[in-house]
Amino acid sequence: MSKTETSSGFSRRGFLTAGAGAVAVTAMGGWTPVYALPLRAAGSLDSGSAGGGATLPAPPDFPADIDLAQQAYQNWSKEIMLDATWTATPKNSGEVVRLTNWAHSVGYTLRPRGAMHGWTPLTVVNGASVDKVILVDTTKHLNGVVVNAAGSPATVTAGPGATLDAITSALQDKGLGWANLPAPGVLTIAGCLAVDAHGAALPAAGQSTQPGHTYGSLSNLVTSLTAVVWNGTEYAERSFSRNDPQIRPLLTALGRTFITSVTMQAGPNFRMRCQSITDIKWQELFGAKGASGRTFQSYVESNGGVEAIWYPFTEKPWLKVWSVSPNKPSGSKEVNKPYNYPFSDNLPEAITDLLGQMNAGAPGIAPLFGQTMYATTVAGLAATNSSDIWGWSKDIQFYIKATTLRLTEGGGAVITSRENIGQVIHDFAVWFNERIEFYKSKGQYPLNGPVEIRCCGLDQQADLMVPTAGAPTISAMRPRPDHPEWDTAIWLNVLGVPGTPGMFAFYREMEQWMRSHYTGADYTFRPEWSKGWAFGPELPYTDGAIISGALPQSYRDGLPAGDNWDTAVAAFNEFDPHKVYSNSFMDQLLP
Repeated sequence: MSKTETSSGFSRRGFLTAGAGAVAVTAMGGWTPVYALPLRAAGSLDSGSAGGGATLPAPPDFPADIDLAQQAYQNWSKEIMLDATWTATPKNSGEVVRLTNWAHSVGYTLRPRGAMHGWTPLTVVNGASVDKVILVDTTKHLNGVVVNAAGSPATVTAGPGATLDAITSALQDKGLGWANLPAPGVLTIAGCLAVDAHGAALPAAGQSTQPGHTYGSLSNLVTSLTAVVWNGTEYAERSFSRNDPQIRPLLTALGRTFITSVTMQAGPNFRMRCQSITDIKWQELFGAKGASGRTFQSYVESNGGVEAIWYPFTEKPWLKVWSVSPNKPSGSKEVNKPYNYPFSDNLPEAITDLLGQMNAGAPGIAPLFGQTMYATTVAGLAATNSSDIWGWSKDIQFYIKATTLRLTEGGGAVITSRENIGQVIHDFAVWFNERIEFYKSKGQYPLNGPVEIRCCGLDQQADLMVPTAGAPTISAMRPRPDHPEWDTAIWLNVLGVPGTPGMFAFYREMEQWMRSHYTGADYTFRPEWSKGWAFGPELPYTDGAIISGALPQSYRDGLPAGDNWDTAVAAFNEFDPHKVYSNSFMDQLLP
């Protein structure tokens, strides 16, 4: 019998295929592992035995009334895949507290699990043992949503597993909404807060931020939260208000805590328009600061929210332009639901065939792959009449479903002043184009996915309608007191097909260039927590000099000694001194 087999005949590698279809897509566009082996499927288990067809040792003395089963796990890009992990499904926050104290007593760790829509090892470390790890599913029971529309400010209180789809639908029913939303509505709110999730929203020139809204991260909307923390004797729930300085690290905690409830402000809902433009050459669109023509910066000034998707080896990006529009513009198509670009959510056979060929060892197909994706977009916009749509805020901002092509991502955020948007994007586009053409001349295609460029605001404290102790400590969108003119985060990301030869080495080259180029008096560079960063020559999250040096330093520079990276790490260790909510990678990142 091999080391990976058990007496039941299951292997860890074979667990995914043990049930018919290990992953199911839900009606809301999410997905979840559905094949599970319950802890007590074959009766009571002895401590340390596998039993019941399970493939991992049974956790000792596990609380009998908390559901526990083995399930498969995979992240968004399928680069972290586990055949079997123990997954607990607590029914309420009290069970989360008991589960935490049990884990502490037996030397296990807990990892909150939401939509699994991420790339990083903040939940599960690829290749690390999960024998003493329990994932905690927040989506099944810890997903309540209650809106208080009559409050001042209006608020929504949600459990950690509530999705953005559910929260924004409840808000919309009460005439409320959020101005800055990530593209996937399937994300859980605790997952969003863990990595300071954001959208592609800025106000147009002269447009003010309406009360209750923010153009920064979702973390900046929090008015209070409850988390499970160590009280000196045991783990227990504790509530934090936004005017409590101790809440600041918890607003972007990277999964180093367990939030059981969060209350967030909201503002009056509004109608939006999104126009798609596909006929501008990248040289014009990504014009430098002060350039004339149809530039990215000019669209920001006249409309507000802008995103460019630049397919590889193509000339004309897919530009989305969002604007606040109380009345339906002539020619716009009214929509009353999100996810209005089905051609990008359900890829045609021509694209999946090319993807398969690249994965089979034909990276030179990358130019044709990019050109086919661009042609599919242009044709899809025309076929669905979706190049100019109008509707409520969430229906216009949500556009990524679980059926979208699963790619890996690298990049980060450039924090600067709004007037520098054009220059930041121009410099990157010119550098990127030169490098992919250089590699193409050598017959190499390390990047084969699109470039995605978007902007949003920072976590301005003036946006809060309650007393506040300050911005989330380690949010990428945290303002710099020494540079009050910096008011914008520019997100530069490049996507690639997992397994592409040379991809991570290219990401490393790109990250090093970004860190060296966007610095000084005009810019600073920070990681996008949910994506790829700290690239080594072969893998992300492996460059120790970034993990222990440059990255923490980016949350010290220009920030007060009492509210920076070091105080955030100290707070996480105070709230969870036994590191129940941690893993081997987080122990390195947040020692």
